[in-house]
Amino acid sequence: MNAQQLGKRIKEVRIQRKMTQSELVGDFITRNMLSRIESGNAYPSVKTLEYLAQRLDIPFGQLMDEDIDEAQPDEVQLLSLAKRAFLEEKYADCMKAAEKLDNSVFSDEAAALMARCSIAEAKRLEKQGDRLAAADKAENALKYADIGIYASREIKTEAVLLLDRAAGNK
Repeated sequence: MNAQQLGKRIKEVRIQRKMTQSELVGDFITRNMLSRIESGNAYPSVKTLEYLAQRLDIPFGQLMDEDIDEAQPDEVQLLSLAKRAFLEEKYADCMKAAEKLDNSVFSDEAAALMARCSIAEAKRLEKQGDRLAAADKAENALKYADIGIYASREIKTEAVLLLDRAAGNK
């Protein structure tokens, strides 16, 4: 996606959210920098994009994905539901919603949520002493941690360590 398209998308979402440029930038970047980004005269760093997406309360991928306009309203609702469930530590509900997004515009976000939910569940089950169930969830985390633009080495490492502990190789 080029700088013009990205800037236009950021501005459209900001206006939909009824936010001023100053409200959006907070004290992370300057209002002038946001103006340059929105006009297509500057391309923001990934860190800046993540910050803006968070402030706009949208998935990071929604800013970057040229196919986002093809997303169905129910997909957007499912992603929102999954995200909310994750934040409330309702991992089973999160995974149920994320699984339905597997072949959608939000498949990368779904995989990231599945990985995070699976490793959180694996840790909980390990704490409860259920090594077999913990290992199953850790394997699931490994599977999803390698998918898409949100692939996570950290989750893969945690899953491998948990599997090692479950096997009794402290």
